[in-house]
Amino acid sequence: MTTTQPRSVPKPVFTDAEAGAKVFPDSGLRRFNYFTPQKRKQSHYEDVTVEVQPDPRHYLTQGWLYAFADGRGGYPLEWTKLKAWGQDRPEPVRGPGSGGKGYDWPAHGWHEFRDPNEEWELTLYRYNANVVRQLNQNVEAARQAKAFEQWNRNWVHFVAQHVGAWMHVDHGLGLYLFANANRRAPTNMHNNAISVNSMHRIRAAQDLALYNLTLSEEIEDFDGTAHLSTWNEDPAWQGVREVSERLTGIDDWCEAVFAANVVFEPLVGELFRSNLVQQAAPANGDFVTPTLIGAEEFDYSERDLRYTRVMFDLLVNDREFADHNRGILQEWLSDWVPRCITAARTLQPLWSQPDAKPPRFEDGLDRAKSRFGGILSDLGLQAPKELGQ
Repeated sequence: MTTTQPRSVPKPVFTDAEAGAKVFPDSGLRRFNYFTPQKRKQSHYEDVTVEVQPDPRHYLTQGWLYAFADGRGGYPLEWTKLKAWGQDRPEPVRGPGSGGKGYDWPAHGWHEFRDPNEEWELTLYRYNANVVRQLNQNVEAARQAKAFEQWNRNWVHFVAQHVGAWMHVDHGLGLYLFANANRRAPTNMHNNAISVNSMHRIRAAQDLALYNLTLSEEIEDFDGTAHLSTWNEDPAWQGVREVSERLTGIDDWCEAVFAANVVFEPLVGELFRSNLVQQAAPANGDFVTPTLIGAEEFDYSERDLRYTRVMFDLLVNDREFADHNRGILQEWLSDWVPRCITAARTLQPLWSQPDAKPPRFEDGLDRAKSRFGGILSDLGLQAPKELGQ
């Protein structure tokens, strides 16, 4: 019979050098405190958003871990003409293997932005799921009630041609403007807000596309392809098409967001959605289309415009570059306002097509201009003279 000899196992010796061994006032908290919260206590949104994107201007002291083919690394601040406090301080000199000194060179102004909607992955999925669920229920209820049979014949063609054409605007801006601007913005707080804006536009385009398919099944002579020829050939849409395609070609990410959300949406988007479709649909027997258009209108007016105002308010009131930023924004206004006014006026023939007419085009355009003027006033900017066109 053999006896088992006890094994000799080294006993751990604690030296207080282990990770987590140091005790300090907040060591027991489950919140991070490497940033200054906007309010007294940091929010869940800040915990999962602020400083998630690494930045050598703050904590990534070895520099960017990757670079583009031309040698630029990460997220160059030069991707926009606008500037924020701390941006012009010289980059720290980095020695081989040392990582250099990065902590005392933050571009503070960019990192001050907080999305008032507090958007991140969870809120995006919840919000869009709720919107799509409600829209699906509305359309299904309309199908069961045979509501589409109540539409005026001219209105059937109007929805096929012109409401359908708007999906091209949503798709283009969502996929090629906001998604691109999201990649170029310098902080995760900007990235989240702009990417959610992108998803709003893409979801709205998909809503209209699926609605188009439903109407093709429910209405006998509904032409589900009419929006294509309308977008490509109808003279009334060529102004909107030109402006929206120009918007997708903007290289400066700040200019892209500003031109789309501050200029194009109030002067063209809301003019078409609120002052034409929403006004004309009920009188032509349609109580379904306004629910889709209204969901997109809420996306913009209550969420996307809300973050845009805060983002540019910080820049026009920046403690170092306020005057520089205001000058650039005024130049962008002078560039984009005439284009959007021309596009809006090109849409005017649409107001005469439904059997039951909406309020006059000029009245709708005046409301759009007033709305636009209010946005500029909030940002401390001057309306360009071209607004009077």
